[in-house]
Amino acid sequence: MALTLALAGLVLAVIAAHGTGPESASAASHREAPLISLDGPADISDFFMFRSYEPGNQDKVVLVANVNPGAEPSSGPNYYNFDPSVTYAFHVDNDRDGRADDVSFEFKFRTEIRGTVAGADLFLSYLGGAGPFAPITALDGPGSEGLGLRQRYDVTMIRGHHRTRIARGLIAVPSNVGPRTMPDYDALSAQGIHEPTPGVKVFAGQRQDPFYIDLGGVFDTFNFRRPVPALTAAEDANDNVNPFGIDMLSGFNVSTIALEVPAMMITGGSSTIGAYASTGRPRAQVADRLGLKGRDHGGRLTQVQRLANPLINETIIGTEDKDEWNTREPEEEQRFRDYYLNPRLALSLQLVFGVPAATGDREDLVNLLLKYEPSDRRLSELLRLNLGVAPTPLAAQRRMTVLADTPDFAGWPNGRRPKDDVTDIAVRVVGGPNYVGARIGDGVNTDDQALSSSFPFLGTPADGRNRQHDNP
Repeated sequence: MALTLALAGLVLAVIAAHGTGPESASAASHREAPLISLDGPADISDFFMFRSYEPGNQDKVVLVANVNPGAEPSSGPNYYNFDPSVTYAFHVDNDRDGRADDVSFEFKFRTEIRGTVAGADLFLSYLGGAGPFAPITALDGPGSEGLGLRQRYDVTMIRGHHRTRIARGLIAVPSNVGPRTMPDYDALSAQGIHEPTPGVKVFAGQRQDPFYIDLGGVFDTFNFRRPVPALTAAEDANDNVNPFGIDMLSGFNVSTIALEVPAMMITGGSSTIGAYASTGRPRAQVADRLGLKGRDHGGRLTQVQRLANPLINETIIGTEDKDEWNTREPEEEQRFRDYYLNPRLALSLQLVFGVPAATGDREDLVNLLLKYEPSDRRLSELLRLNLGVAPTPLAAQRRMTVLADTPDFAGWPNGRRPKDDVTDIAVRVVGGPNYVGARIGDGVNTDDQALSSSFPFLGTPADGRNRQHDNP
């Protein structure tokens, strides 16, 4: 416990410190709650927030949310899209009061069904590269004729009670159907990176799922493919090889919303911010479709999911409260405090592996996940980012962040980057010092697709014809 407390203290110190940078400067939730697992377009699989590590853009903050988890690339003829009835949002707390209502960004989509190609009705969502159908090479104008279904979206910034439309009618990037239909998908998706105002970038469309985990092994009651101690020191230090695990999410895609803004646009009086992503549906639709009685957001929407730190709802919150947790505001986390103090995950690890775990009185987890500083009285489950910590270039990032042999303080729980191995970090921190020392992990240390060092930072999605999935 002393080691775990020391780790939590170290991380908190990094997050709370002002650092030397300019003031302006989790695993994922794949089907993590019973009701949201029925609602893929509103199910946030991952939320990332980090200082941009793209050269020349390190004064920017990047926020990314992925939905439609486990999107099979070959799922034609109807591929994965955003839901026009869902409001997708990022919420930022910039005054450290635990309420992420200082600055928000909302994304609303609409779907267009487009006409004909060469006089023939489009009987599929996407057609191209055969007979009269030219390949799809553009999102609009010549080369876009084969986009029988296309989505546009608006972006609104909310500061207090003031709403500002910062983008209107942007075109989302469609699913990667295959090389005949979309022969240069990278060039096509690059057209989906928009800069509606100077210094602001936005992207919506399909990306490769960046989360890597032996999903089947983990949720088969931690049936890892090697007994403890799991990873050798050399394996644990190697971020480029999967020593024994199977990346169950290889070859699958997600629908991504990414936003990059100047840090000064969202910061207040503190260099540390907190944030979360949410999805909301109209109140009547929620009642009819999901049976949820969540909180009313402004008389219009009911929040159906939220995500800040990774793995909270999967591994911390009990099954009976998972759906309720999704509808609550982060500053209401006091009602779920017992789950953090007495983590069921730690008890499960102890029962499975026979290695003593830190199962009770876990104020260190409360401090680490729910507070800016241990002295804070309000509990709020936010992903926190100290903008005074310089970003680490992609090539130098360490998957184990603060637990790496050479610590990398620019990763989770100081924000979260796509590279961060939140599964192994969470298992060890929640399990306690014995699990840190035993190097417990799922044996998956890297994703199957290379990440990008530039916006929107996620890799090219697998295409529907040639996708491959790793299997045991």
